[in-house]
Amino acid sequence: MTEALLVLAGIGAGLCGSVAGLASLVSYPALLAFGLPPLVANVTNTTAMVGTAAGSISGSQPELRGQGRRVGVLVAQTFVGGLLGAALLLSMPAEAFEAVVPWLVALGSVLLLARDRIRAWAVRRDQARGVPGPRWTGPVLMVLVGVYGGYFGAGVGIIALAILAARTSEPIAITNAVKNVATGVSNLAAVLVFVVVADVDWKAALLLGAGAVVGAAAGPWVVRRVPEKPFRIAVAIAGLGLAVSLAV
Repeated sequence: MTEALLVLAGIGAGLCGSVAGLASLVSYPALLAFGLPPLVANVTNTTAMVGTAAGSISGSQPELRGQGRRVGVLVAQTFVGGLLGAALLLSMPAEAFEAVVPWLVALGSVLLLARDRIRAWAVRRDQARGVPGPRWTGPVLMVLVGVYGGYFGAGVGIIALAILAARTSEPIAITNAVKNVATGVSNLAAVLVFVVVADVDWKAALLLGAGAVVGAAAGPWVVRRVPEKPFRIAVAIAGLGLAVSLAV
């Protein structure tokens, strides 16, 4: 029965992760309830959530068509960040970084709510300067997203979606699909480290990950059918809820 519930939690986490970047809202507490210590639950969760990336990518082929070059650049950035994040997790006290996690998730949620205003401000700034803004900010931010994804990862999709959405006017479904690939690679990079040197509960990871593949594959179907603005607002509100939950 416990194993079945963990698979169901994986399905819920995969759907939440693919649609809104909130997989850990479901998966991390499920692993704690499964009886894992916090650090083991953290690395097991990161390992299992590779299934979310696999499922969402399989269901997002229409949105990812023509995005190869852009995705390749983002993947390189988040892969490097994921390796760094995993190294930090295994070399520093988790409490030091977890203290700022709620604030990062809340910030990402606010940025998502304010996306249109941020984008309009950036356009006005560039027009006033006569030149585009610095090109290094986006790559640096995505490397940091990868670091966060490899270290802890709760709400990383919210933060990544906010950063990507603020820099483009494309449909949210495309941005969400690209986000899923980028954050999935940061997870994969961390897992490559965890496989060698961390204590992963492989039974829990496989059960949760199998469910995540199923749930995440359905996520893009949901995103295609939800109006863009209500979806973005709902994700941001859910992110604020996650931030409060993590804080308390």
